[in-house]
Amino acid sequence: QGAPKQKLAAWIAGAEQATLAALMELDRLTDWRRRADAATADLSGRTPARLLDVFEGWPQVTAPLAEVQTGASRAAVQRNIDILAERGLIREVTGQGRYRVWVVAQ
Repeated sequence: QGAPKQKLAAWIAGAEQATLAALMELDRLTDWRRRADAATADLSGRTPARLLDVFEGWPQVTAPLAEVQTGASRAAVQRNIDILAERGLIREVTGQGRYRVWVVAQ
């Protein structure tokens, strides 16, 4: 609704807000990754770093997704997800015992 100039102004304002939100999220993920790298420096193997990549790149992560993305076994993925959760780097959001989903912790 409204004149083309008003529509364009509203669209630009929305685009600006979305861009700022995206930049803030990127800053948050950058800070998280720095903390996560430091918190997992004592872990051996390739799975921890690959799992951090998955969490950095996906807003919500399931064990099957992490398994495919990392190339690690389900057991290795689950073991490392448990470690990341214990260290406060990720949190489970469904509250279920099965079909769980994790996100980067704030």
